[in-house]
Amino acid sequence: MEAATEKTTYTLPDGKPLELPAGATGADVAAAIGPGLAKAALAIKLDGKLRDLAAPLPDGGGEVAILTDRDPDALELIRHDAAHVMAEAVVDLYPGTKVTIGPPIESGFYYDFEFPPGTRITEEDLPKIEEAMRAHIKADEEFSRRDVPVAEAVEIFKSQDQGFKVELIEDLVRDEGVETVSLYRNGPFEDLCRGPHGPSTGRIKAIKLSSVAGAYWRGDEKRESLTRIYGTAFFSNKDLEEHLQRLEQAKERDHRRLGPELDLFMLRKEAPGMPFWLPNGTTLLRTIEAEVRDQLRKRGYQEIATPQVMDVDLWHRSGHWDNYKDDMYFMEDDDRGYALRPMNCPGACLVYSSDRHSYRELPLRLAEFGRVSRNEREGVLHGLLRVRAFTQDDAHVYCTEEQIGAEVASICEAIDELYGRFGFTDVHVELSTRPEKSMGSEEQWAKAEAALAEALDSQGREYTLNPGDGAFYGPKIDFHITDALGRSWQCGTCQLDFQMPERFDLYYTGADDSAHRPVMIHRALLGSMERFAGILIEHYAGRFPVWLAPVQAIVLPISDRHNEYGRRAFERLREEGVRVAVDDRSESIGKKIRDASTIGRYPYMLVVGDREEETEAVAVRSHSDGDLGEMPLADFSARVRAETEAR
Repeated sequence: MEAATEKTTYTLPDGKPLELPAGATGADVAAAIGPGLAKAALAIKLDGKLRDLAAPLPDGGGEVAILTDRDPDALELIRHDAAHVMAEAVVDLYPGTKVTIGPPIESGFYYDFEFPPGTRITEEDLPKIEEAMRAHIKADEEFSRRDVPVAEAVEIFKSQDQGFKVELIEDLVRDEGVETVSLYRNGPFEDLCRGPHGPSTGRIKAIKLSSVAGAYWRGDEKRESLTRIYGTAFFSNKDLEEHLQRLEQAKERDHRRLGPELDLFMLRKEAPGMPFWLPNGTTLLRTIEAEVRDQLRKRGYQEIATPQVMDVDLWHRSGHWDNYKDDMYFMEDDDRGYALRPMNCPGACLVYSSDRHSYRELPLRLAEFGRVSRNEREGVLHGLLRVRAFTQDDAHVYCTEEQIGAEVASICEAIDELYGRFGFTDVHVELSTRPEKSMGSEEQWAKAEAALAEALDSQGREYTLNPGDGAFYGPKIDFHITDALGRSWQCGTCQLDFQMPERFDLYYTGADDSAHRPVMIHRALLGSMERFAGILIEHYAGRFPVWLAPVQAIVLPISDRHNEYGRRAFERLREEGVRVAVDDRSESIGKKIRDASTIGRYPYMLVVGDREEETEAVAVRSHSDGDLGEMPLADFSARVRAETEAR
C-alpha cells in the first residue's frame, strides 16, 4: 500500500483554500487555478513577498497570489529582467566589460558598467545595444536560479575578472553573514542577484534605451568611474509609445530649461546645488510663502528665526551627529567646531527651552522658513529638485499626547487646502515606520506609530504603509502630489517625535503643578520651497495662473513712438498692484507678441498704440481666453485683482 502524499494548503486571494503536494512551485499554483493563468503567470506572491514561479514554496502554507502583467508590481519585475538582458547584450558587444549593479527604478531601469580602456559609450551606441537585447528577448531565454556557496561564487566571478561582483559578495558576508548567494542565468549571462525574475526574457515585449550618464561605484567620487545606461521596458509597444510621449512632454516642461528662460533662477558652477534666485523667481517664492503664511495665521503658528551655524555639541545632543553627520557641512573657528544646520529642529528646541511653559500654552506652534544645507554628492544634484541649500517651510508643534490627533488633523487640513490652492488635487498619503538607523525605545516607537495611525484613521483618510522609511527620531506621514504628467512628488510631511524633547530636556508644567514632557511634531506643508517651485514650473509648463505668475502682464507698444505711453501704462498698473513688465524693443509687434507668448509665457499681453493712448486703455490678449478687446487700465487692474482673490 502506497504512503499518502503530504499536502500543503494555501489561501487564494478570494479566501478559498488550495491544496497542493508539499514542495509545489508557484507554477503549480497557477496551473491548479487554470491554464489561462498558468500561461500568463510571471511570478507568485507568498504572504505578500514576490518569488520566482519555479521556486518550491516552503512548507506551512500561506496566502498566495499569481502575478501577471495586469498587476502593478509586474512592470518592476520585467524591468529588472530587462536590466539583465541589457547587461547580457553589453557583455556580448563589448568583451571585457565589468558589470556592477542594475536595479529597476520608478520609470525603468539602469545598469552601471566599467568598459574596457579606450571604449567610450555614447547615446549613438544605444540602438546597437537595443538590437542585441531584442535578439535575446526573441530567443525567449529562461531565467534560472541557482544558490551556490560564497567561496564558489567568489571563484566564479574572479575567473571572469568581475571584481565588482566579488566585492558585493564580500560585503554580503560581512554585513549579513550569508553562506550562500543566488545567481541568475539568462542565455550565456549569469549575474549575482537576489531575484526574483520572470520565467523568461520573452515576457519583455517593448524596450527603449534612453540615455547614457556618468556614475561612480557606490556613489563615491573616490572610487571607479562608471558608465550608466538608462532604459525602460513595457508589456506593449503602445504603453512604451505613451511613455515616450510623456518623456517628450517632460522635456518640454523641464524646469532647468524653463527657469532661466523665464528669468526665475540660475545655476552656477561657483555654487553647485545652490540656486541663484532672480527677481522673477524671488517673486514666485514670495508668492508661495504668502500662501503658507496664510495657513500659519489661520492655525495659530508663531514665526521664529534661528541661526544657520551652531556648535557641533548641539548636533551630538540632537542625535544628528550619529544619524546624519555624513550629510552635514562642518567648520572650525578657534578650535571650536561648528556645523551648518541640515535641519531646523534643534534651533526650535532651544527656543522652546528658553522659557517656562504651562499646559495652558499648549499646543505651542513655532514656524520657521529655515535655510538648511546638506552635503549632497554633486552627481545626484538635479536643478531645484535636488540641491545642497534650500529653505523649508518648517514648523515644530509642542503638545500633550492627548493633543496629537487634533494637531495632526489640523496639519492634514492645511496641506489639503494648500495643495488645492496650487492646483494639486490628487494626493497620496503614506505612513512610514521605524527605519533601521534610528534612536529611541521600541515602546516609544510603537506608541508614536500607533498615534499617527489613529490620527489618520479618525479622519477617515486613506493611506498606505511604508515600513522602515520613518525619520531617525520618529515615524512620519508623507504627502505625495501628482502633477500634470501623472508624476508623483513627495512634499509635505508630519513627523511625531518623542526623542528630541528628552534630549533637550523640554518640559511644561501640568495642571498638577508637576513637570511633564511635551510631544514634538515636526511638520512641513510643502517641504523644500526650491523643490516645490521646480515642481510648479513643470506642472504648469511655465504658464502660471494669474495669481501665481511672477509677471502677470506685459505691455507691448506697437512701435517706438508708443513707448512713452507704454511706459506710463506700465507705471500705472504697477502702482495698482499688477506685476507687470514692458517690452520697448525696436521689434515688430508680431515678434513681441510671439516672444511674450512662447518665451515669456505671460498670462496677459497688453498691446498699446494710437487708439489706446487716446483712451488711456490697453488692448488685452489673454493666453487662456484669447483677444478680450480694449479695456481701460483701471478695469484691467480690477480684473487681475479679482482673479487673484478668486484663486
